[in-house]
Amino acid sequence: MLPKQINFELPEEFKAGTSGPKVGVRHLQAVLLFFGFCVSFMQRSNLSLAIVAMMDRNSTNPDFPEYAWSEQTKSLLLSSFFWGYLVMQIPSGMLAQRFGGKVVLLCGVAISGLLALLTPYSAQLGDWQLTCFLRVLQGFCQSVVYPTSHAILGQWAPPAERGILAALCYSGPQFGTIVTLGIGGKLATSQFGWPSIFYISGGCGIIWSFVWLLCGADSPRQSKLITPKEKNYIESALAEISESENNATTAKLTTPWLSIFKSVPFCTLIMCNMGFNWGFWTMLTQIPSYIKNVYNQDIQSNALLSALPYVANLVLGLCFCALAHKLLSAKVTSTIASRKIFNTIGMWIPMAASIALGSINADQPDLAVILLTVAVGANSGTNVGSMVNLIDLSPNFAGTLMSITNFAGSMMSIIAPLVVGVIVTDATNPNQWRYIFYIVALLYFIGNLPFLILGSSKLQPWNEPVQRNAKRVKQNAEMECNA
Repeated sequence: MLPKQINFELPEEFKAGTSGPKVGVRHLQAVLLFFGFCVSFMQRSNLSLAIVAMMDRNSTNPDFPEYAWSEQTKSLLLSSFFWGYLVMQIPSGMLAQRFGGKVVLLCGVAISGLLALLTPYSAQLGDWQLTCFLRVLQGFCQSVVYPTSHAILGQWAPPAERGILAALCYSGPQFGTIVTLGIGGKLATSQFGWPSIFYISGGCGIIWSFVWLLCGADSPRQSKLITPKEKNYIESALAEISESENNATTAKLTTPWLSIFKSVPFCTLIMCNMGFNWGFWTMLTQIPSYIKNVYNQDIQSNALLSALPYVANLVLGLCFCALAHKLLSAKVTSTIASRKIFNTIGMWIPMAASIALGSINADQPDLAVILLTVAVGANSGTNVGSMVNLIDLSPNFAGTLMSITNFAGSMMSIIAPLVVGVIVTDATNPNQWRYIFYIVALLYFIGNLPFLILGSSKLQPWNEPVQRNAKRVKQNAEMECNA
């Protein structure tokens, strides 16, 4: 019979770790990241719409300057953001790992917002060359957004909630794009003119930076707002409780570069991101010009029609998120099956819509808008597919993995608008646009196929640092000896 004084009840801190509040600080972090993405994409997409007014020879608003830039110059400007974006991709992931995501993200968004405010003056003072230079600097700053957000999510998102929190964050780009394209036409024709598109997006970035400074945190352990119960819930779910060796942050871990690049599941995500970025950024940068030139829509109608696909993307993204969470909770699908199903929806449905877009005539504007809406809307499936799969493979190095895949994807983001500039020499010719949509469809197909065949959601062995694994082996051996 056991002595009465022995108490087998778990301590309160371990009880707290078994469940967490339904709504907590982890959700606040996801909402803040949502708006961080929102303002970042407002700044990315502002030129796509503003350039239509800036080059409008029919005087959208005669009170503001217009520029006689060629189609090739326009394509150069639209791709220039990604030159700086590409250069800093790998370093940005390392910076997030070394200094924490909060500070790096804060600096990136705040400086990018300031540069957006200066863009109208750059066009007046230095024509397209200075504008191009500012866009390169903006890309340089915004290169940190995805890697730092992934690093932060890796520390805040319990595995059971990873899909829903990631999908919430990655709905931000669509919302930001909707805001810019939705109000941009009104702004361009208002008394404030096309420069106000840049002022609004830049100002929102500055405001968000102040809020993030006050409320953002790298991890639950560093948050001043979180309750002990929620902190223990998150840390226990991530298997990072109590022991001193587990208290080390990823800033102290050595990045296993060779193991990462030898990982077949990770390499499939690189291919996936390249195909996705080609299609997504071709659509984002070219839809306003396509609608204006092929279907002769004015700037206000153009803005609303250009925003419609991203409204669908946002709505479908939230629906996919809820559906994926429901299927996983009910154990209808495994984690990897869910990732592959939704990623295929996010890439192969847009592939089919792009093929159809290349086959329609210039006298079918309504059908074109429907197909564009389907193509961009279904893209959101990747938010709960390949995008969150990076965290599945390695929560500790999620920021670094994101920076690598984003580096590869950014190359496509640079090349895609330039290819449009080479092929589409007459923007009113639908036959030239046909080749653009066929190329998009091909890249969507090639990008998703390796992930569908070889993708995995298993935690990779290199997620744990070597020294930690060695220590655990030693502890296990000591326990066996004592036994």
